[in-house]
Amino acid sequence: MSQLQNVTVDKKANVYFEGKVTSRTVWLPDGSRVTLGIMLPGEYEFGTDAEETMEILAGDLKVLLPGETEWKEINGASTFFVPAKSSFKLEVRSVTDYLCSYGA
Repeated sequence: MSQLQNVTVDKKANVYFEGKVTSRTVWLPDGSRVTLGIMLPGEYEFGTDAEETMEILAGDLKVLLPGETEWKEINGASTFFVPAKSSFKLEVRSVTDYLCSYGA
């Protein structure tokens, strides 16, 4: 899906890692939320409360998922899943555009 239809967007940005990762919360018509954002080059570790599906829309990065020992290379579009109550690491090599969905 290249567009989100009939949504509400929080104007205030979610800002992480001294501004190197930013997103906006988008509320979908069914009441669920996603975040739509940009990551600048750098190394990051994120913790999760809920399950997350990370849809990389464009970018060049590596991800180390919970319980894994091998980094997954992503160049372009890709999707990965992160279980609830876990953490994952990213090595972002170019500006990366993403959408994160929460819950099952």
